[in-house]
Amino acid sequence: MTTRSYSAAHWGIYEVTGNPGQDPVLRALSDDPDPTRIGLDQLDPAVRRLRVARPAVRRGWLETRTREGRGQDGFVEVDWDVACQLVAGEIARVRESFGNRAIFAGSYGWASAGRFHHAQSQLHRFYNTIGGYVRSVDSYSLGAGRVLMPHIAADMDSAIASHTSWDRLAQACTLFVAFGGVPLKNTQVASSGAGRHRARAGLQGLVRAGVRIINIGPVGDNCEAGDCVEWIRLRPNTDTALMLALAHTVLHDARFDRGFIDSHTVGFDRFVPYLLGTTDGVAKTPEWAAPITGVDPATIRMLADAMLSHRTMLSAAWALQRAAHGEQPFWALITLAAMLGQIGLPGGGYAIGYGPMNTMGSSHVKLPGPVLPQGRNAVADFIPVARLADMLLNPGGPFRYNGGHYHYPDIRLVHWAGGNPFHHHQDLNRLRRAWARPETIIVQEPYWTAAARHADIVLPATIALERNDIGFATREGHVIAMKAAMAPQDQARNDGDILATIAERLGARRAFDEGRGEMEWLQHIYAENRARVAAIGIDLPEFDAFWQAGLIDLSVHDAPHDMHGAFRADPVAHPLGTPSGRIEIFSERIAGFALDDCPGHAAWREPFEWLGAPLAQRYPLHLISDQPARRLHSQLDPSPWSRAGKVQGREGVHIHPDDAAMRGIADGEVVELFNDRGRCLAGAVLNPAIMPGVVRLSTGAWHDPDGMLDRHGNPNVLTLDRGASSLSQGCSAHSCLVDIRRLTELPPPVRAFDPPVLDQG
Repeated sequence: MTTRSYSAAHWGIYEVTGNPGQDPVLRALSDDPDPTRIGLDQLDPAVRRLRVARPAVRRGWLETRTREGRGQDGFVEVDWDVACQLVAGEIARVRESFGNRAIFAGSYGWASAGRFHHAQSQLHRFYNTIGGYVRSVDSYSLGAGRVLMPHIAADMDSAIASHTSWDRLAQACTLFVAFGGVPLKNTQVASSGAGRHRARAGLQGLVRAGVRIINIGPVGDNCEAGDCVEWIRLRPNTDTALMLALAHTVLHDARFDRGFIDSHTVGFDRFVPYLLGTTDGVAKTPEWAAPITGVDPATIRMLADAMLSHRTMLSAAWALQRAAHGEQPFWALITLAAMLGQIGLPGGGYAIGYGPMNTMGSSHVKLPGPVLPQGRNAVADFIPVARLADMLLNPGGPFRYNGGHYHYPDIRLVHWAGGNPFHHHQDLNRLRRAWARPETIIVQEPYWTAAARHADIVLPATIALERNDIGFATREGHVIAMKAAMAPQDQARNDGDILATIAERLGARRAFDEGRGEMEWLQHIYAENRARVAAIGIDLPEFDAFWQAGLIDLSVHDAPHDMHGAFRADPVAHPLGTPSGRIEIFSERIAGFALDDCPGHAAWREPFEWLGAPLAQRYPLHLISDQPARRLHSQLDPSPWSRAGKVQGREGVHIHPDDAAMRGIADGEVVELFNDRGRCLAGAVLNPAIMPGVVRLSTGAWHDPDGMLDRHGNPNVLTLDRGASSLSQGCSAHSCLVDIRRLTELPPPVRAFDPPVLDQG
């Protein structure tokens, strides 16, 4: 008898059919207008062969507790009782000897789209029941933006969920300017699960409405709206300089909206002296910006005139702030938008941005979702997430963050669930050195990723199709009953069940699971959320009716909306969440932090590594390490869909034909990228849509180290592990210089998808 149900993943909703004794079949949601291919191969044999089958302990740690050999040793498979006792014993030992401040359970990653079986939430709840843990804050994708935005406009979660909807843009916008483009590959996904994919139709709607679309940046193929898109080539990391020159031009135009500045912003008169050069002797004119950006003054003036002449939406990709001084382009963008005076008007203003996820531009209703309560963390210590290696290498060392002075804790035990630091982190060779310092590393993981291979104890976790859960994502328009479609593979267990067993050995099971099983928890968190949603005026069905139906479609509540519309109409009645309640062009709070690398207003600062720096003589190519097209981060890299996009089994590096010709590189050859931090192999893809002097190597190839070399094409052996600034300490991966050479010798085989050596205990 065929069964039908639904499942949700970050890349979409799936209709699941199955017959007894057979693997379920996945199809994209039938009414998704632009479904992604990602995820359909998650049950393919090439993926399943890399599942962690049984609990495994690194041989060197099991025999002598040595930290040496992580990433090289084989593993010994043990039964669950032994594994859980080892984990519980290590947690107890570290707590007794060093306290909970010595345990890092930041567990950064997207993990499951389900709201109950979310590995990070489960792990945090577990440690909060036994005294707490050192946590991480912010994200690799948006570290600088998350810190800056609450000071000057709106916190990022609110901004993401309130971007002007695509339908409103098509109705009212006449000029759409995308700094960093609108890469549709990124919009395949959404945190906690994409619903109907909307970005492609959104861009096409702008084209049909006759909206002028301008893509600004070093890449010309990341705004897929047809030949009508104008591409202004911009050197990487110089967006702030261009925006300042545009602001300088707008300031001297009669159409400059001083009225909006006076009524809805603060600090403009503190910013103007810098813009005019009174404070530093350098006026931020188009002539000043041209040699920095590579954009000629006439084009800058043309662009400023177009912005003043049209209903203009300014969009900034998250990639802009994943760089040295990453706060500045966001701040400059909002400053420029305020000077145009269109923030809050239909189709005008700014966005951060329309390309990072499917969520942006949604007209679905904004509702709260079901959550697993995590309790209170009794440990105050934390790190900005991108400072992981700094913490492990420098216990007790000082760091600045958001105006505060802090010190790194001394971590003895790392417990990771639902993420892969060997994907997200920069300078992976440095991370491997840092990763060798903790006494014990525990990883809960479905697959033999690099994180699992570099662990001491590996606990096999289930995937979403093997458990019951509730899928919901902000402004994605659905609530999904994620029914288990198959039994767990081998000995995999749910993260919550794993942690409940460990909690029992520590005398904390009742506090952790409250005596509830999986379905009882789902009913509980659904009922709590149903009451919250009812308070907004929307009635959701009772749990049993929801579970039987399988999917709630919320699109009946759709409505166009404009970001900051209420604030524009009445800034007193509807203030922003900033200290002043208005847009802060000059931030007294940030200025009061007295940071050398982040003043109180938007400002141009040279990146740590860029094409105008002396280092460019040795490494003349700027590396862009963007999101991949065939997976989310590193998820499902072993799948046939991901591997079909590789070049000779390695990630493809896109290079302009002129740069390739200078180095004798032919399309499809294996090449080596290198700098002082490391080396990696990749397959050359000659692409005229990449600016000369720039190369693009997407992230997510499973890390495959051989000394300082990555054999598979992981760009994070090359990227810089340095905070964007002392304000945010965000990721600065896009400030990175490299060179490329032809590989004259036979390339070594890729080993990323070879399971580790496993022995029976």
